[in-house]
Amino acid sequence: MKVKITKAGTLLEHLLETFQTASKTTVKQRVAHGNVRVNGKMTTNPAVMLKEGDTVEYVRQAVRINKVKPPYQVLFEDDAILVAVKPAGLLTIGDRGLGGTSFYQLMQAYVKENSKGKERLFVVHRLDREVSGILLFSKSEALQEEIKNHWMDTKKLYYALVEGQPKEDKGTIRSWLVEGHDQRVHSVNVQEGAKLGITHYRVMDRTPDYALMEVELETGRKNQIRVHLSEMGCPVVGDRRYGADSQYERRIRLHAFYLSIRHPVTGNLIDFKSKMPKGFLELKPGDEKYK
Repeated sequence: MKVKITKAGTLLEHLLETFQTASKTTVKQRVAHGNVRVNGKMTTNPAVMLKEGDTVEYVRQAVRINKVKPPYQVLFEDDAILVAVKPAGLLTIGDRGLGGTSFYQLMQAYVKENSKGKERLFVVHRLDREVSGILLFSKSEALQEEIKNHWMDTKKLYYALVEGQPKEDKGTIRSWLVEGHDQRVHSVNVQEGAKLGITHYRVMDRTPDYALMEVELETGRKNQIRVHLSEMGCPVVGDRRYGADSQYERRIRLHAFYLSIRHPVTGNLIDFKSKMPKGFLELKPGDEKYK
């Protein structure tokens, strides 16, 4: 990731202004470890002078100081954002007063320990408890707001293993979604409180009774993919809440495997991928239909 300098000053001044949550000591250590390049060349001197037009590159595989082992897979981390893979069965963030452990709490504890209390996480988006996949956190409220302001520009792809057969190999589902008193989301005609949901899909593989799909979210409403696929007659395997067959293991086969965003500091386009979870294609224990 590269940034073009627009104002003369020292490398240290530039880095402190760019990563406002990082201490001066941490920034100096990062430079000393060779994580920064100026005009394509590594420098270990934070006092080097920069002039307008110079480029500063932050090495993607940055060495984290005092690094500890994260509780779950981290795809990327710098002083601005953290991208990690949430397993199925964990809330993204817990409801206040209800207790329990959330993915946010676990990753927050990791970041605090790793930075000796100098960094914290802010939630940008969520995945349902039963859904696994890529989650992005920011490391300041300002960056959280910056990412949210451009969230419609992000690309989000999911794997979905569904019951039944979509009529078309690809298509788009549009409907107005509203949450009922039973906390289930469903499609309605345009009404107060309803939000437009837009879901694109592509069939990757078919068997007589099931289909593996790639799903792209254009909007991000609560339970959107689960509702749209269920209402087209293809509920996600394991999603009993939205009509899936109860004979299969109660594990929703929906995985957020791809995320592409503009880095909130550098403005560069970055993307992340996550492998399909182990057992994702098993309909019953030991019954792997797609291998």
